[in-house]
Amino acid sequence: MERITSRKNPYIMRLRALGSDAAARAASGETALDGMKLLGEALASGAEVTGVLCAEGAEVPEGLESRTYCAPPELVSYASPVKNSPGPVFSVRLPEIAAPASPRSALVLENIQDPGNVGTMIRTANALGIDAVILCGDCAGRSSPRCVRASMGAAFRQYVLECSVPELGGIIEAMGLTLYGAALTDSARDVRDLRLERAAVAIGNEGHGLSPELMRLCAGAMIIPMRPGSESLNAAAAAAVLMWEMARARL
Repeated sequence: MERITSRKNPYIMRLRALGSDAAARAASGETALDGMKLLGEALASGAEVTGVLCAEGAEVPEGLESRTYCAPPELVSYASPVKNSPGPVFSVRLPEIAAPASPRSALVLENIQDPGNVGTMIRTANALGIDAVILCGDCAGRSSPRCVRASMGAAFRQYVLECSVPELGGIIEAMGLTLYGAALTDSARDVRDLRLERAAVAIGNEGHGLSPELMRLCAGAMIIPMRPGSESLNAAAAAAVLMWEMARARL
């Protein structure tokens, strides 16, 4: 195990870049994560762990084939994408997950910029058996450390696809699904009245909703019935309700 003592060490600088810079993650195909739980999830998924940094005196996780380093706790915390990190901090390539052969459900997210929200929705999609999560437009990426952390490891297991809005129509057609958009419009139908056995549901960001361009790809708009005078649900809560309806229709 190599001991690191400097903030200018190449691996420390690499972890810092992966934790904060989407361009660095895209260029290398890696991300920086923290903690024994996520490291265990990465190893169990077969993801390629490319390096591990542990605090001096900490137990080194078993089953590692990657290069390992140790450093003073304050340097581990400096390298970590989270505050007050207990470590280990590690670099990893998220696994390539095969597209489902015959998808029956998909969640489409457009311009959801909060990585925590995206990760929460990936976690819910994985728990409810949603076949695909499609990130459109200016969405936080699947490899964002906050996204992976919020997914509680589901980002290692869930099929996630990134595309532009113009590409979405062909993708949904190839999947054989009917696309509905969650939108507060006069023509929107109660989600309980729709057939969702083979459907995709699109959620927009909380400030602007779905773009007109994406809505034109939809077979119709849907709403979640709520008490009069209620504020709309936040994106993650709305997505959970709609994914539950898709899962229920499948049964």
